[in-house]
Amino acid sequence: MDLLEKKSMKKVVRVGGVPEHFNLAWHLANENGHFSEEGIEIEWQDVPGGTGAMCNALRNHELDIAITLTEGIIADIMVGNPSKIVQFYVNSPLMWGIYTSTKNDIHSLSQIEGKKYAISRYKSGSHLMSFVNARNLDQTINPETDFVLVGNMEGARKALAADEAQVFMWEKYMTKPLVDSGEFRLLGECTTPWPCFAVVAHNQLIESDPDLLKKVIEVVNKSCYSLKFKEEEATQMVAWRYQLKLADAKQWFSELEYNYAEEIDEIQMVSILNDLKSLHIIDRLPALEEICYSPNLLEHPDIWQ
Repeated sequence: MDLLEKKSMKKVVRVGGVPEHFNLAWHLANENGHFSEEGIEIEWQDVPGGTGAMCNALRNHELDIAITLTEGIIADIMVGNPSKIVQFYVNSPLMWGIYTSTKNDIHSLSQIEGKKYAISRYKSGSHLMSFVNARNLDQTINPETDFVLVGNMEGARKALAADEAQVFMWEKYMTKPLVDSGEFRLLGECTTPWPCFAVVAHNQLIESDPDLLKKVIEVVNKSCYSLKFKEEEATQMVAWRYQLKLADAKQWFSELEYNYAEEIDEIQMVSILNDLKSLHIIDRLPALEEICYSPNLLEHPDIWQ
C-alpha cells in the first residue's frame, strides 16, 4: 500500500485556531504523528481574524473543529451557529492588554471612555471583552458608534496609526512586541472571568462521527499534558515560533493552565452564562444542551434555581 492510499484511508478533520502560542499543543501532536497514529489527518487552518472569523467558518462548514474564545462562541451559538462546545481547552483566563497608539495623548484608562475601539469582528473577543473592560472601569460603551471593524491585528495597527480608532484589546503576550518597539502604548490589562479557550465542534461531526471527535480530543489532551511538563523545551519553542522574548514566553507559560478533562463542568458553565448575561453579551440563559456537547454532561433540572 503506497503513501497516497494510506492517506486516503485516514479520516480528515478540518481544525482552525488563531496563529498563537496557545495552539502549540495541536501543532506538536500533528507534527509528531499522534493524530496519524489514530487514523486521523488534521487539516489545520490558521485564522488570524480570531473567534469572529472562526464562527463564520463554522457557520459555513469550512471547519469541523475550532479553538475559540469561550465568550464569542457562546454568543454565536445562541444566534444560530450550528456547533457545540465539546470541552474547555485552556482553563486559565486570557490576559488582554489594552492598547493605544504612542502617537496620541492617551496615557491612562480613565481617558478611553468615549473613544473608538478597534475590533476584529462583532462577537469576537476584542469586541466582547470591551464590555468586560468597561464594566471593570465603570465606563459605558455605545455599541452603535464606539467600534471600528479592522479584521485582525494588522488592521488594528493601521486604524490606531491613522487615529480611526484609539483603543485596541488583544492577547497581552502576542502584542508585547508592538509595545517593545514603541508602536503601541500599554494602558492596562483585563482578564477574562472564565476559562478563555474552548474546543468547538460542528454539529455535523458530532452527529456523524462522535467516536472520531473523541479520538481527536484524546490526542490533543495528551499533547497538552505532555507539553505542560516540558517547561524549558516548551518556552524555547514558544519564543522561537511566535517571536517572543524568552522571558515573556516563560511568564506566559507559568500562567498557562491547559484543560485535560473531557467532561464539561456544568456548574462552571452556568456561572459563565450568568456572567455573560449580566454583561448583556447574551440576552437569555440557555439550556446547557444548547451550548455544550458532552456524553458525560449530566442534566440537573434545578441548576438555575
